[in-house]
Amino acid sequence: MKYLLGGVAILLVVLSAGLWMLRPASRPVEGDRAPDFALQDQDGRTHRLADYAGRWLVLYFYPRDDTPHCTQEACRFRDDIGVFGELDATVIGVSVDDTHSHADFAHKHRLPFPLLSDPGGHVAAAYGSLLNLGLMRIARRRTFIVGPDGRIAARFDDVEPATHAREVAARLQGLRR
Repeated sequence: MKYLLGGVAILLVVLSAGLWMLRPASRPVEGDRAPDFALQDQDGRTHRLADYAGRWLVLYFYPRDDTPHCTQEACRFRDDIGVFGELDATVIGVSVDDTHSHADFAHKHRLPFPLLSDPGGHVAAAYGSLLNLGLMRIARRRTFIVGPDGRIAARFDDVEPATHAREVAARLQGLRR
C-alpha cells in the first residue's frame, strides 16, 4: 500500500508538470504593442520589428519546415504574395527551426519571403505561440498582423493552412480602409 501511494504521488507530480508545460501562454491582444524581435532569416540577415515601422507586417508562426501543413501554409502565402504586396504588407514566417533548415525549405518551395529562426523559442513565447513540451519546443500555428504603428492589429489563433493566407489578406484589406 505504501508503494502504491508513493507511485500515485509521483504520477500526480509528473502530470501536474506536464499540464503546466502545456498551459496556454499569454499573448498580445489587438491594440497591444507587438513584442520586439531580432532574428536571423534563411540568408543570415537579421530582422528586427523596428525594420518594419510604418509598414504592415504579417508575422506567421508555424511548427516545422517542410511538414505537410506547414508547407501548404507557406505555399499559400507564396502564391498570394502579390496580393500582400498590393496591400503594402510584408510576410514573414517564424519557427524554431535553424537557418539552414529554413534555407532548404525556402529554396525547395521558392518562398519569396523571410523565414526567421527562433531556436530558443523566445519570440514565439513573447507572442504566446510557443508549445513547450519540455525537451522539445515548437511554435504554434498563429498569425499576427502588426500595423504601421507597431501594434497588433489582428490576431489569428485558429489557422486552417489551406485558406489562411486569403483570410489574412481579407482582414488586412479591411484594416487598411
